[in-house]
Amino acid sequence: MPTVDDVLEQVGGFGWFQKQAFLTLCLLSAAFAPIYVGIVFLGFTPDHRCQNPGVAELSQRCGWSQDEELNYTVPGLGAEGDVFTRQCRRYEVDWNQSALGCVDPLAGLTTNSSHLPLGPCTHGWVYDTPGSSIVTEFNLVCGDSWKVDLFQSCVNVGFFLGSLGVGYIADRFGRKVCLLGTTLINTISGVLMAFSPSYASMLFFRFLQGLVSKGSWTAGYILITEFVGPDYRKMVAILYQMIFAVGLVLLVGIAYALPNWRWLQLAVSLPTFLFAFYYWCVPESPRWLLSQKRNQQAARIMAHIAQKNRRPPPPADFKMFSLQEDVTGKLSPSFTDLFRTPHLRKHTFILLYLWFTSSVIYQGLIMHMGASGGNLYLDFLYSALVEFPASFFIILTIDRIGRRYPLAVSNLMAGAACFTMIFLSHELHWLNIAVACIGRMGITIVFQMVCLVNAELYPTFVRKAKPKETMIYLQVQTSEFSGA
Repeated sequence: MPTVDDVLEQVGGFGWFQKQAFLTLCLLSAAFAPIYVGIVFLGFTPDHRCQNPGVAELSQRCGWSQDEELNYTVPGLGAEGDVFTRQCRRYEVDWNQSALGCVDPLAGLTTNSSHLPLGPCTHGWVYDTPGSSIVTEFNLVCGDSWKVDLFQSCVNVGFFLGSLGVGYIADRFGRKVCLLGTTLINTISGVLMAFSPSYASMLFFRFLQGLVSKGSWTAGYILITEFVGPDYRKMVAILYQMIFAVGLVLLVGIAYALPNWRWLQLAVSLPTFLFAFYYWCVPESPRWLLSQKRNQQAARIMAHIAQKNRRPPPPADFKMFSLQEDVTGKLSPSFTDLFRTPHLRKHTFILLYLWFTSSVIYQGLIMHMGASGGNLYLDFLYSALVEFPASFFIILTIDRIGRRYPLAVSNLMAGAACFTMIFLSHELHWLNIAVACIGRMGITIVFQMVCLVNAELYPTFVRKAKPKETMIYLQVQTSEFSGA
């Protein structure tokens, strides 16, 4: 009896149907970018200083320029000043008192302004930015700066907990149900987050997004790879991940056009309501239907694929088809199978390590772009663009050179770039960005290749029976730490 892959080749391995489904599902990958790295723009921390009541009136009365006002009223503003003092401390001075002069107003209070008592920013902060972020709206600076890290950690905890259930939902109820359910919750959570009245509510909705968003991305990844023939799976898997870089580029443009974080959040969330049309546009995976013994439905979908591709219909005995051949007698593989033999244990631990390092370094380099001190939008764009040559490199070399050498060289390239950045001065901005982009290209190659070799290193009963569970399990082990 022919296998599912044989039938796919007969009805068209990558015909019009698969191309249409691929372009449709790729939107999921692009929409995942604002959730995964949106903190760069949503949580941007601009230069800031304490709000001092009375300073504005004094500055207007004295006719000070902006530089003069800052020099007279902000402690630690000189070249040797402490950044924390400049941003988080203020002079304990009543700026409304009439005794203050216009030339060095603090001279009448003490002979040395450094001896003046300093206090916390009890009246809030002034931010040097035309837009807004969660930092400027909820004052997540100085003593509350840790809340920005908590915001991103909340997403990663959502990735971790969501991955625990996504594999079960996809295998128990189907790829399509998992896809529709996760995208709907993701969209609603994203919109509600844009209207969050408080930091706590915003954190909750961001956590919900993390809980389902990676599941929708993975469901789309698995669904498209199960639609195409075996000769095209590597290509669509790489291109699906490359569309994530398209989402990064679009995110830069939207963030530049909408510097207000609430409008930005709405702009990246509202269009995802269109994913509800997947109910009519994307069918269920025939492979999953066969695994559930719903052969008639699988046969109808295969016939639909053949019709779209203008190919002959599947064989008449397809309704009696069984996946037993594909799982070589083991119908219920479990997570323990990943550690059953020394050979499998070695592969599993290597992949766990690769998932961990690639997740941490990839997200760390993205965060570095947001804290480099240059033009946030240009720096982020440069780092996003290097993902395209990384994807093309994999497509061109994976079948010619193999997996091991590109994977090893790319890891070395990313590691060397990160190590070099330790010794680079922050004043050498362009050199820092160039080295970071080299590291970003290397770790992007690693990330994409790990997804490919993830299933290839395992025997048939683990690889084919429940392909989603293997990838989800390995991602679960590292997603909790990806934002560390």
